[in-house]
Amino acid sequence: MFLAIDAGNSNVVFALFDPKNGKWTNQFRLETQTPKLISQLGKKVPLYFLEHGISPTEISHIGFSSVVPEINGVITQFCEGFFGLAPYLISPDSYKKLPVKPVRPNEIGSDLMCNVMAAYSRVKGPVIVVDFGTALTFTTVDEKGKIMGVSIVPGLHTAIKALFMNTSKLPEVELKLPESVLGKNTIHAIQSGVLYGYTGLVKGMLESIQKETGTKFTILATGGLSSILTNLQDDFDQVDRNLTLDGLRLITEANQ
Repeated sequence: MFLAIDAGNSNVVFALFDPKNGKWTNQFRLETQTPKLISQLGKKVPLYFLEHGISPTEISHIGFSSVVPEINGVITQFCEGFFGLAPYLISPDSYKKLPVKPVRPNEIGSDLMCNVMAAYSRVKGPVIVVDFGTALTFTTVDEKGKIMGVSIVPGLHTAIKALFMNTSKLPEVELKLPESVLGKNTIHAIQSGVLYGYTGLVKGMLESIQKETGTKFTILATGGLSSILTNLQDDFDQVDRNLTLDGLRLITEANQ
């Protein structure tokens, strides 16, 4: 089986892909915070494999995408010790063999490259990937696979947390789309402002990108929070929470 490790700012996702059925069969996540991560790697990963009856020897390849460079050594060392395999770390050199081409390979995050690799391989035409993560990103690719540009704004959870941390009376609230845009209490008011506000933001960004480029794009959404804004479902052609993992696998395979 193929093991994908996707290290983001909030979580490190481990996912297993079974080539026999072409599906992601198992998935779990650990907190990215370094002191906790070292402990979790040594305890939770072996326990997960044991509980699910999966032997480390069943892993034949490991692909590793990371936007948190300070944990790369820890992850690599763990993989070598537990699986007996060195993970393939996606880097700017990895993009030379891909059908998607960034303008500045050293600046674009490997997570965004995984997104567009999977999306462009699937659509084979102009596509926008909206990734609802710690940051909310819009990555636009033309019909030839060239990345036209990226737009980045704080993610949903980041926005909620910023309100909580920078105001003395506003609480941290659940990410849940309320029935009404008109807040009836403090919690409802924050949910309404952030979630309906982000709905308008996403719609506006997609409209602006397509208007400026004069192009009709296929629009794919991904990320752990992609299912929160249910009122955006009609704006997306596909919602796939495994899009980043698919791209991680494809980039690794292209380079091995």
